[in-house]
Amino acid sequence: MTLELNATQRARLVEIVKERSFSTGTQTKLASGRTSSFYFNMKPTMLHPEGAQLIGQLVAERLAGERIDMVGGLEMGAVPLASAVAAISSVQGAPLQAFFVRKQTKEHGTQALIEGLAPDETIAGKRLCVLEDVTTTGGSALKAVDTLRAAGAQVALVLTIVDRQEGAAEAFAAAELAFDAVLTINDFG
Repeated sequence: MTLELNATQRARLVEIVKERSFSTGTQTKLASGRTSSFYFNMKPTMLHPEGAQLIGQLVAERLAGERIDMVGGLEMGAVPLASAVAAISSVQGAPLQAFFVRKQTKEHGTQALIEGLAPDETIAGKRLCVLEDVTTTGGSALKAVDTLRAAGAQVALVLTIVDRQEGAAEAFAAAELAFDAVLTINDFG
């Protein structure tokens, strides 16, 4: 049954995050500019074989039935997420193409802000899911959303792996964006 599998997968992902990506006790500065006594560095989980697989499965399952064309988000955090989802969604028979948004254009090559598109592809008119590894205030995802909207895409959903529950939901609501989380801080209490 899907719900049992989902609960089992979520529980295992929580274990991996606790082992590899969650720390407490030391004050750490967050991307939002805030400081916190607990910190999620999701890269060790996102780049772990089982962690990547679980994230890909849980996100692909969450997006099943949604009308989403592509998944991605702001570099660096969204790159391994989008790659995992693209791979798992293909295996599951409902492929989702991945992309990522650069924080700034490179001074060489195509100088594109949005990467992952073939030369004849455009993101305009596509329905997107913006992925985030951890959300606090939502600022990083909103940067990606602004770039994607300016390119003519429709952002249908912002989906985070871990929501710290410190204002991101409210920021996305104010920006008229649907928001969901695979895990929240409550899973680590």
